[in-house]
Amino acid sequence: MLSSTLITLAASLSVASAQVYKGFNYGATNTDNSPITESQYQNDFSTAQKLVGASGFTSGRLYTSIQAGTIDTYTEAFQAAINTKTSLLLGLWGSGGQAGLSNEITALQAAIKNFGSSLTDLIVGISVGSEDLYRISPTGIENMSGIGAGPDVISNYIGQVKSAIAGTAANGKPVGHVDTWTAWINGSNDAVIAAADFIGMDAYPYFQNTMTNPIADGYSLFFDAYDATVSVAGGKPVWVTETGWPISGATENQAVPSLQNAKTYWDQVGCGRLFGQVNTWWYTLQDAFPTTPSPSFGVVGTTLSDTPLYDLSCSGVSTSASDIPSASVTAAIESATAASAQAGNVGTGQKIGSGSEAQGQNAGSASSPAGTSPAAQQQTSATETQAPAQALESTIFSTKGVTITSCPGGCPKESQLQTEAPTVPPATAPTTLITKTSVLPSASAASASSCLASLSGTYEYPHLIVPVDKTQPDKAGGTSYNGTISSTISSIFNFDIPQTDSGKTCTLVFLLPQQDQLTTSVFSLSGSGGFDVAQLSSPVTEQTSYNTVSSVSSDLGGPESVTPGNEYVIASGSCAASQRISYEVTATGSLDLNYFQDFNPSPIGFYVTVC
Repeated sequence: MLSSTLITLAASLSVASAQVYKGFNYGATNTDNSPITESQYQNDFSTAQKLVGASGFTSGRLYTSIQAGTIDTYTEAFQAAINTKTSLLLGLWGSGGQAGLSNEITALQAAIKNFGSSLTDLIVGISVGSEDLYRISPTGIENMSGIGAGPDVISNYIGQVKSAIAGTAANGKPVGHVDTWTAWINGSNDAVIAAADFIGMDAYPYFQNTMTNPIADGYSLFFDAYDATVSVAGGKPVWVTETGWPISGATENQAVPSLQNAKTYWDQVGCGRLFGQVNTWWYTLQDAFPTTPSPSFGVVGTTLSDTPLYDLSCSGVSTSASDIPSASVTAAIESATAASAQAGNVGTGQKIGSGSEAQGQNAGSASSPAGTSPAAQQQTSATETQAPAQALESTIFSTKGVTITSCPGGCPKESQLQTEAPTVPPATAPTTLITKTSVLPSASAASASSCLASLSGTYEYPHLIVPVDKTQPDKAGGTSYNGTISSTISSIFNFDIPQTDSGKTCTLVFLLPQQDQLTTSVFSLSGSGGFDVAQLSSPVTEQTSYNTVSSVSSDLGGPESVTPGNEYVIASGSCAASQRISYEVTATGSLDLNYFQDFNPSPIGFYVTVC
């Protein structure tokens, strides 16, 4: 474990700057949503530099360059950083649409013009967005983690920021993006890696609550995530932009918040491997002013003090392999890219990302910085699909199909991510089929033999969408955010039916509301015709191509025509509990349909309803 970790750390360092930064995350508002002021920022930065037992915490990561409560005025953190000589990983909010980004750029350009090199000399890099890729995943949407943006949007924004700083005192500063490690290892987001100068990785083993995640496994869980991210970064530096262990809050599976566990994580992950070796911004200095969130990650409490709540001295910390617990974590990394709905995100309830954007004094809005104009939140395209900003947590997921291998002598890069077919019991057809597809008025019930077509009760959403193209029959389909059904492309949907559905009735439905009924999705529809649904004999993976799609076990039929404002019941029968089922959807006639799969009102796409 340690050998491969050291190799990947060294690889990241070889392309990083000679100076290694360490610091904390700082948001825009306090826990009561009041703006953080220049004096507060200055006190925070000064306290970080004077923490008893620690040294060198002279950097800060920001989520926005806009002062909370304004439209495009630059943050007061800039002056505070200049006053305290605090280096900055700047943040520009990437989920407010083009208008929101334009406001961020306006604020940044004004700050550069006003402060000149006194500010730009402190800039470590500029992050365009924070966990935007994660938030548009079905898991992010299901957990109501706020507005996100797609890879094409973020890549475009990175280019805009590079152009905006060209010819200024900030010219040449690295511009990148911050997201969850699971977003980075998802091939659907490779365009962002290509556009970025650095990769900012967020990882929280504490929140990985569908895995074995006691504090004893924290080190291994974190560095497997780090290794996985480095393996796909194409040699670009990977910076750790968020990690930490809470001092209080709920127990997440086996992960217990406590001062002792927070210290253990600090010692093993921070002192043992990160500090001084990888640019690191810990979460967090203080997240408990004026009230304490749950969970709370602050190394200081409600009262700002340079005396931390636990020992930060790193004294007696060993980096010997024999002194670091070794966890069995293959299952924790398996197929974070493969078995996913919409680009690899499978909902497990594991929160990884943004304690930062959710918690405490260092909190910014998960929808957009305070003061962002309403126009910044308007949907402009399918790739800018946005989810309502209702809750402020981000999540990760664990599935099957990719294994991170630890090698005592160090693993070759290509062996770090091995694609395998998932080990799943064979799929079985529903015991009862509706032989003629029912077309129902929007929001109505299905026939007596099936469950409701609308998502008013229990339902399962697809955990992987794989488009396969007969014009490129050997090309792996990968994963997709969208369902695409046309004369050349069919989409395959994997559903993981849980054991809890045993003995119940499952109904495969397709929902296509009117465009004006959609809140966070969009679709395009042309041509005439319908589609045919075939249940496959075995599940697909993101490596499946048109030529390698498994045989059909049952042809379920489908509607002869598809029109908006309808719900289509495809088949109904006994739930195949504990199995993974694949359905291939192929166009008939000249149908050409492309839509963003989304269960926000109104839901759109394929679902299995349960009753």
